Amino acid sequence: MLRVDAVIRERLSSRVALIDQIAAYIIGAGGKRIRPRLVLLFAEALGFEGPERYELAAIVEFIHTATLLHDDVVDESALRRGRATANAMFGNAASVLVGDFLYSRAFQMMVSVNRMRVLDVLADATNVIAEGEVLQLMNMHDPDLAVKDYLEVIRFKTAKLFEASARLGAVLAHASPAVEEACASYGRSLGTAFQLVDDLLDYEGNSDELGKNVGDDLREGKPTLPLLVAMERASAEERTLIRHAIEHGELEKLPDILAIVRRTGALDATRESARAEAERAQEALSVLPATPARAALLDLCARSVHRSS
Repeated sequence: MLRVDAVIRERLSSRVALIDQIAAYIIGAGGKRIRPRLVLLFAEALGFEGPERYELAAIVEFIHTATLLHDDVVDESALRRGRATANAMFGNAASVLVGDFLYSRAFQMMVSVNRMRVLDVLADATNVIAEGEVLQLMNMHDPDLAVKDYLEVIRFKTAKLFEASARLGAVLAHASPAVEEACASYGRSLGTAFQLVDDLLDYEGNSDELGKNVGDDLREGKPTLPLLVAMERASAEERTLIRHAIEHGELEKLPDILAIVRRTGALDATRESARAEAERAQEALSVLPATPARAALLDLCARSVHRSS
């Protein structure tokens, strides 16, 4: 990861001072760096040790960071990872344009790797992620959203880049199509588990640990699984309360909604769904040899479910 961070710093360089400033601000905020870790771990697990792995790990982090910049503008977020968002610091226009810069820089780096399959995987991923963003926008403030449609947004918006990151490690190692698909399946399931827990923590965590404000999803009118399950199990009066909050994106009744979500077992149900996805990810690793990298990938499954931030 130190090598990846060095690539990130080098490739962030721009002649435009504001791009340097905003990109450094976002990357400097840290984060879990799970997606670049997946590239490195799958490459290592399959015996690939070439320098291209550092470049691809940096690429997926750039794509992820670009989506965060755009997300925060769309969601009007003010806090991420415990710091003011870039749009809060520098304005919406600058954040969107620097997000575009990161996307285009990522594609410059893809070309330098000189592998058509890499371009294919990442071009597909960025396109699907964009579709997921639009799907989520269409689903905002809709309390009648079906669980399958909610999960589709997760598969598109979050899990797709996890999937691509895992797949890239296999592509670098020239793995067989079956092994490549198993790696992609791991990433897809891990990414889904990760997002489910994120959605859970919006109603269970605290702002200091999360690095964002509890209840942000409700403020944005996002009908996530904790709310969908709670509405299934709640009384008619409680259901009406939650529906109204989703439709209007209001936080006035947040304490009451938190109580309903907890009482109905919606948080446990959401974590159980995440656990089931993590188990699917673990099963996909059966195609890999027993190595420290494989052990680290198994550990990521457990950490994705049992975390508080």
